[in-house]
Amino acid sequence: MASDLPLFPVQASSVAPDVDHLVYFLLAVAIFFSVGIFLTIFYFAIRYRRRSESELPVAAHGAMSLEILWSVIPFGLTMIMFAWGASVFFTISRPPDDAQQIYVIGKQWMWKLQQPNGHMEGQREIDELHIPVGQAVKLTMTSEDVIHDFFVPAFRTKADVLPGRYTTIWFKPTRVGKYHLFCSQYCGTNHYAMIGWVYVLSPQDYQSWLSGGTAGSLASSGEKLFQTFACANCHHLSGAAGRGPDLRNLYGTQVELADGSHVKFDEEYIRESILNPSAKIVKGYQPIMPTFQGLATEENVLQLIEYIKSLTPKDSRLPVGAAAATSSRKSNKQ
Repeated sequence: MASDLPLFPVQASSVAPDVDHLVYFLLAVAIFFSVGIFLTIFYFAIRYRRRSESELPVAAHGAMSLEILWSVIPFGLTMIMFAWGASVFFTISRPPDDAQQIYVIGKQWMWKLQQPNGHMEGQREIDELHIPVGQAVKLTMTSEDVIHDFFVPAFRTKADVLPGRYTTIWFKPTRVGKYHLFCSQYCGTNHYAMIGWVYVLSPQDYQSWLSGGTAGSLASSGEKLFQTFACANCHHLSGAAGRGPDLRNLYGTQVELADGSHVKFDEEYIRESILNPSAKIVKGYQPIMPTFQGLATEENVLQLIEYIKSLTPKDSRLPVGAAAATSSRKSNKQ
């Protein structure tokens, strides 16, 4: 019969076994040396105890081979830990290109989640996340107030959710089921209640769940905000010159700033341009854009970002390296 209090949660993601195997190794090394050192101290305390007041200890001379041995072995073990840990870290830090995008907003004391690329419509959820089994999922997260921490033990997934910036994590669920979602960073009085569930569904059940949604997509909501905030007055999408740059086909590229530097046109840059537009001015334009700090919520910002991203077709988006190389080639030609 399975234990009600297992030592480790169930392994429900592709990276969970890698994390657990590393933890097993670290525990094995710690236990081996802890037991070995204790037994050695216990043995030496008896074997070399002083048997009489007149007994003088025998002078001991160092052994070079022993010195080398207890230096090389710990060094080798720490290098194994470092290489293994770095490998796992790089794996969990690089989401696959085909990862499904989900936006997460932490707020005292709830999780607000939305899937921008659902079946015709995006799905909004509170303290729940429905995802398909076998599909990599990338979470782009921010906080409306204080520091939170998105933690799903079964996925071995944990990352801070910070106000004023975006953090990302990814996982690929491998088992259908229902899994706990916690905030593992103390975030106020009702921190204990900031919990939820992640539902991993079969592809068929996931499509059925999506078809039952009524919420509009992030991009469609962002398009409405784009008009509400009168963004189109400066950012013309018709090809005509405007007081702001044309936002079409910009996402994922490198844009040149007024000071001659370049910055990647990504979520962080778009967010900063909405809330602090004078921070990085695109070359050829004046710093006349007003700030929307206090007017646009974090959810509004995500909606605008998704709409601006939709203005660049997915098949034309370049990865960071390719975008930089393309920008470099254009500069060399000029």
